[in-house]
Amino acid sequence: MALSRSARLAALTVAAASFCLIAAAPAPTPGSDGVGDPYFPQLGNGGFDARHYALDVDYNPDTDRLDGRTTLTARATQNLSAFDLDLQKLTVTKVEVNGRRADFTRSGDELRITPRASIRKGNTFTTTVTYGGVPEPLSGPIVFGSDYGWMKTGDGVFVACEPNAASTWFPSSDHPSDKATYDIKIKAPKGLTGVSNGRLVDTYDTDKGKRTVHHWRETKPMATYLATATIGKFDVKTGKTAGGIPVYVAIDPVLANSNNVDVYAVTAEATDYWSRVFGPYPFEETGAIVDDMPQAGFSLETQSKPIYSAVRSESTIVHELAHQWFGDSVSVEQWKNIWLNEGFATYAQWLWTEHKGGASAHDSFLAGYDSRPANSTFWQVKPGDPQRDTMFASAVYQRGAMTLQMLRERIGDKAFFKLLPQWTRLHRYSNANTDEFIALAERVSGQQLDDLFDTWLFTTGKPSL
Repeated sequence: MALSRSARLAALTVAAASFCLIAAAPAPTPGSDGVGDPYFPQLGNGGFDARHYALDVDYNPDTDRLDGRTTLTARATQNLSAFDLDLQKLTVTKVEVNGRRADFTRSGDELRITPRASIRKGNTFTTTVTYGGVPEPLSGPIVFGSDYGWMKTGDGVFVACEPNAASTWFPSSDHPSDKATYDIKIKAPKGLTGVSNGRLVDTYDTDKGKRTVHHWRETKPMATYLATATIGKFDVKTGKTAGGIPVYVAIDPVLANSNNVDVYAVTAEATDYWSRVFGPYPFEETGAIVDDMPQAGFSLETQSKPIYSAVRSESTIVHELAHQWFGDSVSVEQWKNIWLNEGFATYAQWLWTEHKGGASAHDSFLAGYDSRPANSTFWQVKPGDPQRDTMFASAVYQRGAMTLQMLRERIGDKAFFKLLPQWTRLHRYSNANTDEFIALAERVSGQQLDDLFDTWLFTTGKPSL
């Protein structure tokens, strides 16, 4: 069948337009080596969006050696000729992209990967990295002067990675703005338990019964620093909260009776209570990992199962569980927004005391306010932008909580307790920043609140009441 002259002209026009579109498509370029966070410019990576991590880790506590295989599924956000992952010190032996060997180079904590063929924007691709070595914990002033990350214990390892230590044990886009789901398989000597995030989907012996694999699955998006692969001897108790949420609590037998705190009972009760105050529990399971790790001077809100170096109080448990909403489900957009995690979890401690018939949140506020004189260095940290080395300063926690109490007293209980679950619902499984919280608080209350937040979050000095 012959085409008419007009049809031939139309076909030529379409072909020319298609050629122009192809010619105008950007040439493939490397993704950036960081997301540009002001506190950690090279954390995370540009050019792709992480979707899922499949982690296979094999740990030998006798030598502290870790052998790992990480498969990252991601979607390209530009035409990619190369891209980076974050990985600290461990030795990489092989990289594959979409099942084909890829070239790679190392520069500091950056692993630069060049696939055989460029990846088109919008395409989903897989990257598998095989690696090994002895992970080294990080240290410095950031986390209360404590080591953090992958830390050896008497019978295994304690893994708590906030803010930048996930890449000490697996290659990743190590920034909370790039959340993903996870499958984590932990292989360790038989008799030890590997505990991780989400639900335990399988346990099986391997290597002629000498080693055991625990396979965990986190189906909700998770920031890298919240991933754990803690290994040791644990007494495990499972069940459900009164509200029907599954519970998994693992406690080192050495700490079973320490602090006179019933970790399981408090975890179950607090999870149900926060579900009423903050909105529905965001994950499939709640729980705790309590490990004998006195060198770690902190606990961490690892997603679905907070990890405790030692349980110091019931208040610590309710703090870490509040983070499941504030920090884990709703994660910071940049690390300077950290008060949205710590201020809220600290305020949750005040709410818990009030709920239990103790001091009111107002009285807890006054106790903290009155105990610090105007010349205290406490008032020199701006919780809304505390700077990297002081991002976990007490002011981020306490003055952050004070900000929330001042907000509650300004807008009233009805608006305040409407605001909290609305915040967790709007940003569930995503990221948020301080400006968005202020805007929502103004919308819910119908009030202009810039002065309150400027005074309590962004101005040095002791505010007057």
